[in-house]
Amino acid sequence: MKSCVRITNISIRNFKNVNHGELSFINGRKNFKASVLGLYGQNGSGKTALIDALELLKYALCAFEIPEQFADYVSVDSDHSELTYSFDVTLDETVYPVMYQLILTREQVQEGGNSESAAEEQTKCKPKLSVEVLKCQTKTSGGKLRMGKIIDTGSSTVFAPKSKYDLLVGKDRDTSTDLLVAKKLSQKTGKSFLFSNDILTAIRNHYIGNDDVNDEEQEERKYYLAIMESLVKFGNTELFVIKTANSGLISLNAQPLAFKIRGKETGSLGVVAVPIEEPSVIPEKTFHVMEAVIRNMNIVLEKIVPGLTIAIKNLGNQLMQNGDIGIRIELVSKKNSREIPLKYESEGIKKIISILQLLVVVYNQKSITVAIDELDSGLFEYLLGELLRIISEKGKGQLIFTSHNLRPLETIDRGFVAFTTTNPENRYIRLTNVKENNNLRDFYYRDIVLGEQEDAVYDLTNNAEIALAFREAGESIGS
Repeated sequence: MKSCVRITNISIRNFKNVNHGELSFINGRKNFKASVLGLYGQNGSGKTALIDALELLKYALCAFEIPEQFADYVSVDSDHSELTYSFDVTLDETVYPVMYQLILTREQVQEGGNSESAAEEQTKCKPKLSVEVLKCQTKTSGGKLRMGKIIDTGSSTVFAPKSKYDLLVGKDRDTSTDLLVAKKLSQKTGKSFLFSNDILTAIRNHYIGNDDVNDEEQEERKYYLAIMESLVKFGNTELFVIKTANSGLISLNAQPLAFKIRGKETGSLGVVAVPIEEPSVIPEKTFHVMEAVIRNMNIVLEKIVPGLTIAIKNLGNQLMQNGDIGIRIELVSKKNSREIPLKYESEGIKKIISILQLLVVVYNQKSITVAIDELDSGLFEYLLGELLRIISEKGKGQLIFTSHNLRPLETIDRGFVAFTTTNPENRYIRLTNVKENNNLRDFYYRDIVLGEQEDAVYDLTNNAEIALAFREAGESIGS
């Protein structure tokens, strides 16, 4: 069954500095194939919180252990964060609305010191998905469709409602016991239970060869399983979240390459960080993947930066620490028939290289979602605006990004742009009263000064106070 998943909406509560914020990723103005959302706003106003929320979604859909820092993302004024994601899931050309909600809590755990002294025990917090809820279209007794709960892990049983549990998993006691243990283990280790292999396997096993239910119930179970499997596939192979740590690797003389490619028989995806300060050794399989990624990337790179391509030089085989044969490589850039080590290129060029293959995939594939924090970092503003114009007007996939550079406000449809506010209870808005002939960049600047929106988009600063603060700080250090 062919499937395609697209995020349509996100609601965030008590997560980082967002008490409440909601964003629709649907452009209600025009019918574009691509889904683009650029988020703009003042520093510390909730832009990165959106990217972190999407990263949390990826961890949940993949049933990966959630990193410890997410425990600190729960608002200090609350004991839990609540995030709700809405999707359009396409199964064989039919679109179904689906909603996934999670409640993130922090759980204190004790860590022992080097001795038996209780004083050396340290308390730290770990993230926990205490409740997960999946909703999709279900039929009422009258035959009408409505959004209904399929799985709610907030109950003391494996999950509720009981009617859906019996339909999906059955009434076998051993299965119920095994799932209850798996649920407690998932919550203890900070993983999603709803999208765990335990639940999916139980549903598949109950579905296969079960003749105890009628055809209508079999079709209903098949539909729910297809929804869940589509979301798991989306999280594992089609959702990419690129954070500012990606740029940090560049500063540390490592070249990250985020990619998704299809071969004749298989495909590859992931992020590879290649040291560029000096030649490095990589597995042979990774070498061939990187060759294919770079070959594909160069088609676009030499058009974006005229005449520039990159290459991976094979410096010969070398035995790796684990005993496997590796290949010693060096990344180089080529321009005007000359090769130089990639480490001597600008950080802007390295940033383009790190994300370019994903932008190619977003342009060509409807099923891909890429979220990038600070997309503009290191990019020339004119090039940034033109790239986003091309992807938004002619692309097929979904691109979500944050940026400080305002050039894209002049090149992409305003339905693709949202802004943060200074109000933590309403963090995300679309600007109102914008006319067709308004320059959105100028309109935004004017709104910063005049504050014409219902919620202010900028916490105004005073230049005189800033200058005085600089002077006082200088005096305190004896300058």
